[in-house]
Amino acid sequence: MSDVDSGLVPDDSLVDPDLPRCQWAVSSEAMMRYHDLEWGVPSHDDRHLYEMLVLEGAQAGLSWSTILNKREGYRRVFAEFDPAVVAEFGESEMAAALADPGIVRNRSKVRSAVQNARVFLEVQRGHGSFESWLWCFVDGRPIVNRPTTLMGVPARTALSDLVARELKRMGFSYVGTTITYAFLQSTGVVDDHLVSCALKRALP
Repeated sequence: MSDVDSGLVPDDSLVDPDLPRCQWAVSSEAMMRYHDLEWGVPSHDDRHLYEMLVLEGAQAGLSWSTILNKREGYRRVFAEFDPAVVAEFGESEMAAALADPGIVRNRSKVRSAVQNARVFLEVQRGHGSFESWLWCFVDGRPIVNRPTTLMGVPARTALSDLVARELKRMGFSYVGTTITYAFLQSTGVVDDHLVSCALKRALP
């Protein structure tokens, strides 16, 4: 369960367009909701972690708003991001996915989502959960950075280099260091909310 579910994020943040936020998140209500409810909030739910792996990989070469607008399509096509179901996809399921306008119809990205589900299950078998494997890189505690401007938010770090290298070694794809850093941000392993943002977590 992510900290979102424990009530960390106030409900009124969803409806107050004047709430101080990171600048990238103010372009639409969908972006604000994502920013307020998920981005930078620690996630310990394996299905959500698989979902973000797929979505961050799908974003490669595209904007996050494009992927966010297709999120419900991805959930429908990829069995609500149940990796055990997606891992069983064969050629017919992948062909159906590629014909569905609800997702980005890129053959290599669709195949990556299926292959990554299979590797994801292997990680679960070897470590008990993907969550335990992922969070061991930060000893179970999110890294809270204090950027004052968007220019101060990196595109990659030594941590993302390390996690990306391990993901690739295990057989994951679409997990370059930049994509991996975005994944770490989206799942709250790293908190890069600006210090001026109302959603900034207190330093431990």
